[in-house]
Amino acid sequence: MTFPKAPEGGALVALISGGLDSLVVAAMAKAAGWRLFALTIDYNQRHRIELQAAARVAEALGAERHVVLPLDLTQFGGSALTDGGISVPKGGVEPGIPITYVPARNTIFLSLCLGWAEAVGARDIAIGVNALDYSGYPDCRAEFIEAFQAMANLATKAGVEGDPFRVHTPLVHMTKADIVTAGTDLGINLGMSWSCYDPTDDFRHCGQCDSCRLRQKGFDDAGVADPTDYAARP
Repeated sequence: MTFPKAPEGGALVALISGGLDSLVVAAMAKAAGWRLFALTIDYNQRHRIELQAAARVAEALGAERHVVLPLDLTQFGGSALTDGGISVPKGGVEPGIPITYVPARNTIFLSLCLGWAEAVGARDIAIGVNALDYSGYPDCRAEFIEAFQAMANLATKAGVEGDPFRVHTPLVHMTKADIVTAGTDLGINLGMSWSCYDPTDDFRHCGQCDSCRLRQKGFDDAGVADPTDYAARP
């Protein structure tokens, strides 16, 4: 899927986690001529090293501004990414909603994107949700994005005054291999991204969590050399 071409001076808020998907979405937007405002949420996630990757991505893509917003979701817990007492699964990708699901995360994060977008005069938001390779997350589905966009235009001054918001999800129906291919075609360094949910003490991808396995499979299926340093091969 291609990214819509920016109107003259068009501004867009991109949710950038530091992961592969958010890197490719932001690069698509930049290639389409959008002025990029990058938002990263520091939710005290287990894999906080991804914040460094997000900073690399924002700098590499020439974001006009990169906001790293603190929001400590460990106060809620309920996920292997926010509760130190819950282990990250290492047995392979299984069907259903995994314990790495963070309750309502994309709803919360998109709401923050929406608030910043309205404040800076942007009416476009981009997020790297993907429902094909990881359909276990309910907040990565097209139906959720459609519902959020409808809500955004009911809940904001801009929306009710006829200046609607659009949420762009060009990866939602792509495989991980498609995403790797798209990033490679854009000429971006995919190695600057971070995927692992449970980094090793020496800051390597563990190679065994679901996110590592999906990352490695995407590169293999795309026939692209994987630049990732895994502690153990997925």
